[in-house]
Amino acid sequence: MSEAVIALGSNLGNKIENLNAAVRAIARLSEVKIIKASSIYETEPIGCDDDSDKYLNAAILVETNASPSLLLGECLGIESAMGRFRKKRNEPRIIDLDLIIYEGFKSDSYELTLPHPRILERAFVMAPLLDLYPSGRAPGLFFGPHLRDLGMDGVRKTEKEIIIPKY
Repeated sequence: MSEAVIALGSNLGNKIENLNAAVRAIARLSEVKIIKASSIYETEPIGCDDDSDKYLNAAILVETNASPSLLLGECLGIESAMGRFRKKRNEPRIIDLDLIIYEGFKSDSYELTLPHPRILERAFVMAPLLDLYPSGRAPGLFFGPHLRDLGMDGVRKTEKEIIIPKY
């Protein structure tokens, strides 16, 4: 089994329920086992319309036998089933699931770039990642110094939690 990290985000509707519904759907995938969830962070929207609501962001660490392409496809299917339809970049969304790291796998293609190309530019991705990897090192990625340099402006840890189902 390989470790992978899926980043989650929502800024429409009941955001906490959206995140937990996505986690429940991921937990039902046959070749995926959720190991750990990060805290949930409230973050300012980046690159969105001025009237966009704040995001809730988190990340989950999974073990999987699914290939990176299959896991990404399953995440996109969950997004679609939850009502996300991609019209334009950085639009408000009910759910956003990004495969950001897959142990032992690097790719730079149109369909899949791993590690995710903008991890080191986004505190709202690295803060949850630090919960999963307190050393600041994830498989194939040393992100700790980048988060320290970038800072946590606009990223606030909440009291809300991801609930990992026991299926």
